[in-house]
Amino acid sequence: MANFLIADDHPLFREALIGALRTQFSELSIVESDSLESTIQQIENHDDLDLVLLDLHMPGSGDLYGIIRIREDYPELPVAVISGSDQLDIISKVMGFGAMGFISKSSSSVQIAQAINNILEGDTWLPPGIAHQIQALSSDDLDLANRVAQLTPQQYRVLYLLHEGLLNKQIAYELNVTEATIKAHITAIFRKLRINNRTQAVLLAEKLQLEPSVSSN
Repeated sequence: MANFLIADDHPLFREALIGALRTQFSELSIVESDSLESTIQQIENHDDLDLVLLDLHMPGSGDLYGIIRIREDYPELPVAVISGSDQLDIISKVMGFGAMGFISKSSSSVQIAQAINNILEGDTWLPPGIAHQIQALSSDDLDLANRVAQLTPQQYRVLYLLHEGLLNKQIAYELNVTEATIKAHITAIFRKLRINNRTQAVLLAEKLQLEPSVSSN
C-alpha cells in the first residue's frame, strides 16, 4: 500500500491527480491538504506517508518557503514538487533545497507514475533533458535557506508583508494580532536571518522569490 499526501490548493487539480494515480497504483491511500498549515498537520497526523506531492504556490508557502520548511522539519520524508512553474532556476533551487523530484503539472499519468516510482526507490526525478542543466546552489543560497528554515510560518508571513512595504500596524491588521506581537516577530526575524533592518529583509525575500501568502489566524 502506497501512502501519498497531495498538497495543492486547487481542488480540481487534486481530483485529477488522484484519478491519474489510481489508474497507475493498484493499492493506494491518499490524503489531501490545501495550505502549508494543513500540509504540516496532515504530516503530523499520518506517520506512514511514503511521499508528499507538493505544490509551490499554496497559501502560507510562497515559492520556496514550503519546501524549505518541510525538509527542515521532516528530513526523512520524501518530497516531490509538482508544479506548473518550470523555470530552470526554480527547479534548481527546489532540488538544491532537498526535493527528491520535480514533476511538471503537464505530465501524463504514466510519466507521473514513473517519477513517483523512481523516487520511492530512492532515486531523484527531473523532466527529461533537464538534469544536465540543473545548477548547483551557491553557498550563499544554502546559507540563506538554513536561516529561512528557522522562521516559523507566522514569521514568514510577517517577512512577506515587510517585503510588500507594509507598516507594523498594517501587518498587525492583516494578521489580526497586536502591533506589539508584530514588533516581537520582526525582532525574531532579524535575529534568525542575521540582518539589521527592513531593507535587508526585502533583499533576502527577493532572493527567495517570495510570493503572497494567505494568513491563518
